[in-house]
This record gives sequence, structure tokens and C-alpha cells, in this order.
Amino acid sequence: MSWAEWIDDQCRLIDAAGQWRAPRPFDAAGPAGLLQVSGDDAMAVVSFASNDYLGLTQHPAVIAAAHAALDRWGAGSGAARLVVGDRPGHHELEQELAAWRGTEAALLFPTGFAANLGVLTTFGAPGVRIISDELNHASIVDGSRLARADVAIFPHRDVDALAHLLRGTTRAIVVTDSVFSMDGDIAPLEDIVGLCLEHRALLIVDEAHAVLGPEPEVLHADGLDCLQVGTLSKTLGSLGGFVAGSRRAVELLVNRARPFIFTTASTPADTAAAHAAVQIVRSAEGAALRARLRSHVQALAPGHPSPILPVVVGDEADAVAAAGALLARGLLVPAIRPPTVPPGTSRLRIALSAAHTDEQIVTLRTVLDDLSLTPQPADAPVTSSTGPGPGR
Repeated sequence: MSWAEWIDDQCRLIDAAGQWRAPRPFDAAGPAGLLQVSGDDAMAVVSFASNDYLGLTQHPAVIAAAHAALDRWGAGSGAARLVVGDRPGHHELEQELAAWRGTEAALLFPTGFAANLGVLTTFGAPGVRIISDELNHASIVDGSRLARADVAIFPHRDVDALAHLLRGTTRAIVVTDSVFSMDGDIAPLEDIVGLCLEHRALLIVDEAHAVLGPEPEVLHADGLDCLQVGTLSKTLGSLGGFVAGSRRAVELLVNRARPFIFTTASTPADTAAAHAAVQIVRSAEGAALRARLRSHVQALAPGHPSPILPVVVGDEADAVAAAGALLARGLLVPAIRPPTVPPGTSRLRIALSAAHTDEQIVTLRTVLDDLSLTPQPADAPVTSSTGPGPGR
């Protein structure tokens, strides 16, 4: 079989399984825009699919900072940072990120995915056991696989199982999302911190979706070894990732993390935009944006801890049909299917933003009620059904 034949065969297998995907152009600045649905045809929709949680991709100060950096330093950094791809903005942003996360230092990576690869392959040396929540992000999964450590998986948020896997370890890493990207629930960080202190384990927490908490104070317990992984491309509305922790840990990453050493530095515009966004997040305006986002969550799923609201449908075809029914009403809510989520747990993933208007939230609530689709609380079983819904 030639490579061309093998490629065609793999594509046909994906298509036959009903899991074929392709990007669709979405011409939008903010939640509302034109979505290309077929050929050259486009329709006006409101997106509930973006991770632009505070709407900072469109904030005038963020855009102005990117423009100024573009004018001063150009489009790209020109090299990896250790080969003089550095710009003053990289250091300024790292200092701001460290202050925001309450750590001694921080280090930029080109993406959040690269940050997890870098931190796990650096600290996951031979003789280490990496213990990971089963619903952690794909970047954590891949980083653990690439590390030279032993890897163990514990059931989602199961502190007792984690305690069992830590027993007898001499050098361990516990890694977890703080907010899980497909369910929108949160890790039991206080219990996990206690176990890491007891077993002297390094805790790595991916805070990519933690726009509404949990706050990082829980990660600053005396004696705790902890690294915080974050992204610039969600709450901060730019592109990139970072690791925040002790100065020596960051210095080790500079010298060992291959995704940092062998990658061109983040663009000046992305870096400056993220710096402006962090300053907004840390201000009174940022607090107001978070309060607005929280009010949107309360309107749809009272008590839910994050802006990620799952509507678990179960069957893949039913999830696709439900997404189609919402799209027909002008609402873009993606159907999430295997392999992103386990078989039998296909779902709609609603992502809310402070940029959504109250009217848009009311419209979403009305359409969900009309279609008998209910966002489920974080502690609902992931295999539960939402009722008949479209396509049943």
C-alpha cells in the first residue's frame, strides 16, 4: 500500500465512523458574525463556542498594545529566545504573569500545549511517577507519554485513588487541570495539595480555564512544590502559554524544556496583547468582567463553577443533530464527540463570555428550553441523558 493509499484509507475510516471534521470560516469580531455553512453560503450566528471568556480579544487596550508592538518590532521574533529571539516584552510579560500567579518567576511558551509538553518532559525524568487525572487535557496526556517517567492514571477527581497511587512513591508528580475543559467542573485542589504535601510530590496544575477560579492561593501552601501552567489564548485573548513557579524551576525549564529551547519566540504583537490583557484582568475592570461572566453562568446553570456548560446527549448522531437544531436558530454550539470525549458521552459544549449580551443569553436559554436541552451541573454523571432532544 502506498502512502497516498494509506492516507486515503485513514480518511475514509474517519468518515465512515461519522467523525469527519473540517474547519468552517467564521467572520466575526466578538460572539456574533457570519459562519460559512456550505460552499459560499454564510449565515449570521451568535457563537457560544469560543474560549474568549472575558472578551479581551476585542478590548481596545489589548488591540492597541499589539499594534504598537507590531510597529516597533515587526511581525515575528526571528529566532528562539536563546538565539537572541528575545524582546523586552517577553521579560515584561513574564514578570507580570509571575506577579499575577503569586510566584517568583514565569516562562513563556508558544502555546499552552507546548507549555505542558515542556514542563512534563523536563520534570518527568526516569524514576519519577506521573499521576494524572483521567480527564486531563490532551496536552497533559501527550506530555506524560513523552516523558521518561512511569505514568499512572486516577479516576476523575478521585482523591482516594490518588492517595493509593502515591503510596510508596519516592519521587512523584501529580498533574491535574484546575477546571476541566469538557465538563467545566473543578479539581479538588485542597485535598490534592494535602496529599502532595504528605508525599512530597510536585503538583502541576493547568489553569487554562480557571477564569472564575479556583484562585491560586490554595497552591501557595507552605512546603508545597507547585508549578502553574497557563495559557494566553483564553482568558487573556492572545496566543501562547506559560509556566509559573519558583525561580530555580523556571531556570531549569529554560535549560531543559525542548518546546522552549527549539521554538521561535512568541510574536511581539501576541506578547504585548497578553501583557495588556493581564493588566486588565488584575484591575477593577477585570473584576467587573468576571462578575458579568459569572452572572451569565448563573442565568443558565446556577451554582456551576465555570463558563463551560456541558449538555451531555450521549449518542454522537444525537449530539450532532442537537447542534444542528441550535444552528438553525442562529446559535453556534459545537457537538463534542469521541475521541475528544469517551464513547457514549457526546455532548454540546456551551462556552460563555463576558462579551455576550444579556439578550443573547436570554435567547440561548429560550432555545435550550424549547429543545429540552439542559446544561448539567458539574457533579452530574457524564453518561446521563438530557431527555429526548432533537434526533431522538
